[in-house]
Amino acid sequence: MILGRSERGKPPVEPVTLKILVAGGFGVGKTTLVGAVSEIRPLRTEELLTEAGRPVDDTSGVEGKHTTTVAMDFGRITVREDLVLYLFGTPGQERFWFMWDELSEGALGAVVLADTRRLEDCFAAVDYFERRSIPFLVAVNCFEGAARYPAESVRQALDLDDDTPVLLCDARDRESVKEVLIGLVRHAMEYAADHRQAVPG
Repeated sequence: MILGRSERGKPPVEPVTLKILVAGGFGVGKTTLVGAVSEIRPLRTEELLTEAGRPVDDTSGVEGKHTTTVAMDFGRITVREDLVLYLFGTPGQERFWFMWDELSEGALGAVVLADTRRLEDCFAAVDYFERRSIPFLVAVNCFEGAARYPAESVRQALDLDDDTPVLLCDARDRESVKEVLIGLVRHAMEYAADHRQAVPG
């Protein structure tokens, strides 16, 4: 018996895969964010902080942190049947920033994770993506005990363009992180559409 197309069912959907960067300062929660949302066991490249690194590693405000990402974190999340996001967490310390160029190759956009207690730590990431015209949003990781500020106050403090989204999130919570990622995909799509219109045909 030869089955008709309707009886065989629909062909499997080949999902679109998109690369997303997760950047920000040291100890802001990038590894936690990737781990919270990844449907696979995240690949991590964490090493113990050592006395040798103390002169170059600024642990102010994160004195309880004993490890650091030295290459990247990697995770994956299926947002819909036809959309899969690959997440690449960048190292936060200045001595590992040389890896950012490699990691940003082919990225749709970036999440810049921020901590309002050390907001200046995400300036470098914001500058990096602005200079390279890579669409990004700022996600404020709402740590326990940290003062809460409206998104607009964070925007002004970081001197962001009006069209750069600022969202509040909990990097430990899967649904909260998922909303941030969906927000970034939407923003990146709008950014790409705006830039296509700006280029004369």
